[in-house]
Amino acid sequence: MPSVFEEVVMVSNVVGGGARRAGREVTASRWFHRMSRAGLVAHGVMYLLVGWIAVQIGLGDGGREADKSGALQTVAEQPAGKFLLWLLAVGFAGLALYCLAEAAFGQPVPEGHKPRKRLSSLGRAVLYVVACAGIVSFVMGRGSSSSDDQSRSFTGRAMAEPGGRWLVMAIGLAFVAWGVYAISSAVRRKFMKILRTGQMSAHTRRAVQALGVVGGVARGLVACGIGAFLAYAALTADSDKAKGLDGTLREFASTPAGPWLLVAVAVGLLTYGVYAFAEARYRKVEAVR
Repeated sequence: MPSVFEEVVMVSNVVGGGARRAGREVTASRWFHRMSRAGLVAHGVMYLLVGWIAVQIGLGDGGREADKSGALQTVAEQPAGKFLLWLLAVGFAGLALYCLAEAAFGQPVPEGHKPRKRLSSLGRAVLYVVACAGIVSFVMGRGSSSSDDQSRSFTGRAMAEPGGRWLVMAIGLAFVAWGVYAISSAVRRKFMKILRTGQMSAHTRRAVQALGVVGGVARGLVACGIGAFLAYAALTADSDKAKGLDGTLREFASTPAGPWLLVAVAVGLLTYGVYAFAEARYRKVEAVR
């Protein structure tokens, strides 16, 4: 006769196994794959909007923030803007669910079941949940503060706490580290591993590869910039030094290269938006099991 403890373990294993099977069935369904791809399209739309606003800033029109708040306002001003915003929110919700599935069952890449890969997916899921919540909040009329305001507010609150400056410094350095990793991954074309390249023609493969490299490098540069400003704010104990996406992009225009560096980075973000559409078409979402 098994002990009570052994019976509890056996029952928990059965329940856990059933939950895992149910989860795999959900992630294998066609509607789940379509939601995942819709999320990648929404991701691309946001990059296109931010990149386009940044191009306008570089060319002398700085009336709108080159970040999520500016992008959402741009969509809201279009015909059926509210409906389009809801579509973006649903898309990001689908992308968050897909990343949670990767965290639970592993990424569809070599060594995708390793903890670091799953943690990476979990981190992206959190970011997409935040993005979805921000869009819903905007649609419900609660507005959306600029990334600069959010960055300064967070930095100020954090540095007011014991050890807060070290926390801000760590976050800034993490952004820089991620930016360097993004640039390295783009240059090494590691993103091609998650795509179904066998379904691409040789011309399409070269085009997608070029889009991913240029777009990935631009993303990495922006992340390094955001991280550097956070680290500088921690170093000087001045939360006003912290900048979000909009402020970081505008700083590119103040370099010796002038606004043309900002335009170049903005074009890189536009390029990443186009790459995201290609990813929506070719990503190996079916491999999540």
